[in-house]
Amino acid sequence: MHCPFCGAEETKVIDSRLAGGGSQVRRRRECARCGERFTTYEVAELVMPRIIKSDGKREPYNADKLRSGIQRALEKRPVSADEVEAAIERIQHQLRARGEREVPSQLVGELVMAELRRLDQVAYVRFASVYRSFEDVNAFREEIDRLQAGSTPEEERSQIPLIPEDE
Repeated sequence: MHCPFCGAEETKVIDSRLAGGGSQVRRRRECARCGERFTTYEVAELVMPRIIKSDGKREPYNADKLRSGIQRALEKRPVSADEVEAAIERIQHQLRARGEREVPSQLVGELVMAELRRLDQVAYVRFASVYRSFEDVNAFREEIDRLQAGSTPEEERSQIPLIPEDE
């Protein structure tokens, strides 16, 4: 690890501990040349599947795009940034746990809807209205009725085998 202060190649680890709920290792380092101390974080690099868009194009998974869509749906809603990050982590876990190299964008959309449904019903309906291209007020009404009844649309029941959170 190069020293961020003087650029020296030799640094030594003086302390290591788990961080980020056990998903990271925090290391305190000291430069052998200038003596400055700094912190680094080590995380496992996990490969996310590529996304197959509805037009057949493939693109790399983009966490920022996912976060942006969720935040747009949650705009001005009482949901904390920590809850959003936890939802994103659950979605990513579901995608990685499938073990597939490519997944359809529809799967990602359905996973997002499941998380939004858990976080905030208004955000869920906002996202659903765009994702499912609601044409009129009746489509909104049907989705709200489904939400109040506690049932999920057929697509959520049949297309997405969700993985339990405790795995």
